[in-house]
Amino acid sequence: MSATLATLLHEFDPKLEIAIFERLGRFAKESTAAWNNAGTGHSAFCELNYTPEQPDGSIDIKKAESIAEQFEISKQFWAYLLAKGYIQEPKDFINSCPHMSLVFGEKDAEYLKKRYDKMSESVLFSGMEFSTDHDKLREWIPLVMSKRNKSEVMAATKMDMGTDVNFGTLTRKMGRHLLEDSKVEVFLYHEVKDISPKEDGKWEMKVKDRIHSHKQEVNADFVFIGAGGYALPLLDSSDIKESEGYGGFPVSGQWLVTHNQELVEKHQAKVYTQATVDAPPMSVPHLDLRIIDGQKALLFGPFAGFSTKFLKEGSYLDLPESVNTKNLRSLFGAWWHNLPLTKYLIQQVAMTKSQRMQHLREFIKDAKEEDWELKVAGQRVQIIKKDDKLGGKLEFGTEVVVNKNGTIASLLGASPGASTAVEAMLTVIEKCFPEKLHGEWKEKLLEMVPSYGQKLAENPELTEKVRAYTKEKLELEY
Repeated sequence: MSATLATLLHEFDPKLEIAIFERLGRFAKESTAAWNNAGTGHSAFCELNYTPEQPDGSIDIKKAESIAEQFEISKQFWAYLLAKGYIQEPKDFINSCPHMSLVFGEKDAEYLKKRYDKMSESVLFSGMEFSTDHDKLREWIPLVMSKRNKSEVMAATKMDMGTDVNFGTLTRKMGRHLLEDSKVEVFLYHEVKDISPKEDGKWEMKVKDRIHSHKQEVNADFVFIGAGGYALPLLDSSDIKESEGYGGFPVSGQWLVTHNQELVEKHQAKVYTQATVDAPPMSVPHLDLRIIDGQKALLFGPFAGFSTKFLKEGSYLDLPESVNTKNLRSLFGAWWHNLPLTKYLIQQVAMTKSQRMQHLREFIKDAKEEDWELKVAGQRVQIIKKDDKLGGKLEFGTEVVVNKNGTIASLLGASPGASTAVEAMLTVIEKCFPEKLHGEWKEKLLEMVPSYGQKLAENPELTEKVRAYTKEKLELEY
């Protein structure tokens, strides 16, 4: 998120003095690191939680369309960076990978068919295929269909224009461009410990050099907090009214991973299914092809876990130290109204590798334990917000918090995260620099994101044009 915002602002005005403070020794070692997330270019092609079934039985695809449009914005921006020569080698960070939804049983198959029918009406999901035929499914996902009983009811949808994205590599490519070819200053091993308002409307940050244990104060007209789980305590330190009542609920995760190429060759897709009862949305089981540093692997999960750390390389005191008088009611309310989630997390944490393998065998009937290793994923801090009725409410989305003067902004939350980074950062710029964005920066904005301000769902011609452009620049092969 921060690398994207810095790149956007530098493009709009190369004279701006911009500094990035990164607490680790390299960009993208936390949530954005390749193995710390699923690497799904979230287009809502396969994620069933974005298309809920309504009480009357209809399927609502508004959220799915919104997320699909946001990913198209990201692709346009990355295509612009490639066209300008700011970054190279798109295959290092993005590759074509079909996205599939897979369900089991009559009831879920009916739901998936209704979902397919509804989504097929939208230009954003044009080309989606649906099948309940075992022979067709065997063509699509031979590994999953091996040793299946022919009487088992299964249904799947498939979108060939799905992608696998290494967001860590992409972020480092942007970081290298900022470091070498721009005026943006990058300070590694530097951690912002506190943000305070000044009387003149500026912000004073206390920054610690983690190598030399040196502290300094930095003043800024505008601050963006893109610190993953650590955004919450920094936002709280700013004392802006808009931050009141926010709390954080950290959730960790684990994957089962195989590098056995015989298995990998039989599964060339990302396959998502339904979440189990009481599971959070980011725990939807999926079996994915991953392409990381040119190497293919399969990933299954995620299995949820719990840690009081807000970052993988954080402190076990992160959660207790985030509790204060302003968010105590929100935290208690969210916990009290999410007891089933707490129970679910405890069960997940207590699982052995053998129990995790049993879940994998719902996808791959003859999965062997020796082929799979357990890998720890990244930490996610879900947002807890004030709620007049419940006291506090647990949110699973991504949220931009901005003060009324538009001089400080922060990104909170997890999913759909990195896929929608460009849209999220344009939202920050819209809220904090509205006159410039719709004035002197407008022409540059349309050069970077040609579809900006238009709804692709309502414009088939523009959708086709934009997708053809990004497919060529990103060297996609669907």
